[in-house]
Amino acid sequence: MKKFLLMTIVLAMYALAGFSQIKWDGRVGVNFSNVTKMEGTKALPGFTLGLGMDYGFNESWSFQSGLMFTSKGYKVKDMYKVRPVYLDIPLLGAYKISVSESTKFVINAGPYLSFGLGGKAKYDKGGDYKVFGDDGWKRFDLGIQYGIGFELSDRYLINLTGQHGFICPWDVEIGDKSKNMNFAISLGYRF
Repeated sequence: MKKFLLMTIVLAMYALAGFSQIKWDGRVGVNFSNVTKMEGTKALPGFTLGLGMDYGFNESWSFQSGLMFTSKGYKVKDMYKVRPVYLDIPLLGAYKISVSESTKFVINAGPYLSFGLGGKAKYDKGGDYKVFGDDGWKRFDLGIQYGIGFELSDRYLINLTGQHGFICPWDVEIGDKSKNMNFAISLGYRF
């Protein structure tokens, strides 16, 4: 089901490419990620990079999506670090406000789908294991993404983005279920 959903989204993005309202961009950035409801965790710096798409309905409203490779994770005191890597697919509605002739302020929000690709957990005293192996980690995440940014000269993009997951990234039977949290700043160039 998850593979079918991913393929449907990718094919839908490809089908939209024939319309002139679509603009493509490349993005790269840094992020800080953590998990909720777990004592003693600290945020870890990571990366985000990928391809973005903007389908404009009119001058103010657009649909934004893309394929973003994102490292997430957290650190627990001086004991271990967990660093999974995901493929994120945001499905965002965006509202653009013209600030000047060549600058637009952008507000966007909507759900995101996330598919675990790999990663590692490392213990400070030695030893590590692969995330998304047989360790109880879930490959699928779903959540809300929101952000603000600027479009400069219709070519350059600056974005500040937040994500909050709805699904616990590992199997937990009892207690509070942690969720992924991620904040990123990225730069982009529109083709």
